[in-house]
Amino acid sequence: MPLFLREFNPSAEEIRAACPGTLPEAAEEGLRLFNERQFWHAHEALETAWIKEPGVIRGLYKGILQAGVMYLQIERANLKGAMKMYMRSQVWLAPWPDHCRTVDVGALRADVEAARAEAQRLGKDGLAEFDPALLKPVRRVPPVEVL
Repeated sequence: MPLFLREFNPSAEEIRAACPGTLPEAAEEGLRLFNERQFWHAHEALETAWIKEPGVIRGLYKGILQAGVMYLQIERANLKGAMKMYMRSQVWLAPWPDHCRTVDVGALRADVEAARAEAQRLGKDGLAEFDPALLKPVRRVPPVEVL
């Protein structure tokens, strides 16, 4: 297990318990910036949310943050950096159910995977031709009910 994940190993019950409700202000700001394609600023806001949050939900913020950095690396035509951030984002997003704290996590995982596949298909020399429409916003869903 990668060192950065050794401290983040929540149980299925902890994950389920973390998903009902909405996001705190800093995380909402991060998603707003992400959806405005301001990926660096989204990273900063989500990092603030991640630092402030003591609970396991902080792992979701980290996954979204790293998806945004992947998109930023694609915009910068840095294939190696994009693939590194893709792998990290998927590890952090993997434990979460498809809907959590008003975030459509399943759609985000699929969107990030589609962007990765296209970036890899284009290769480092073709990344300037990447269609920016593939850098999808974080989709939202109604709050998860307490089970």
